[in-house]
Amino acid sequence: MLKKKYFILPVLMSLFLVGCDNLDPEEIRKRQHFPGKDFVADAQQGEALFVANCSRCHGPAGLGTGQGPPLVNKIYREAHHADITFHWAVKNGVKQHHWGFGDMPPVKNVSPEDVGHIIAYIRQQQRNAGIH
Repeated sequence: MLKKKYFILPVLMSLFLVGCDNLDPEEIRKRQHFPGKDFVADAQQGEALFVANCSRCHGPAGLGTGQGPPLVNKIYREAHHADITFHWAVKNGVKQHHWGFGDMPPVKNVSPEDVGHIIAYIRQQQRNAGIH
């Protein structure tokens, strides 16, 4: 239920902010870089996508490298960095804030569905490490 709360609140905020545009919910999801409403994440698929798109900086198991922070870390637990932050990081990049690795640029050619699978993999790795 907590996951839905973190996801629903930003979507509702987006609806409020763009209500005048009369956009349908799927268009709002696309603009926010969210997968479609019927999307089901797969951690196994996420692992392959993570290795292909994220591991160079974040390490093959999300444990970090000299170029990027560990995502399997309490700082990135869902209560501190909700799933939406990962979607926005891929879409928009991120200014350096927790670590001294510099800014993260946007990641091109990674779809919202790909990010959803990657998040499932990272959350699985976090749970396996006792991070909740």
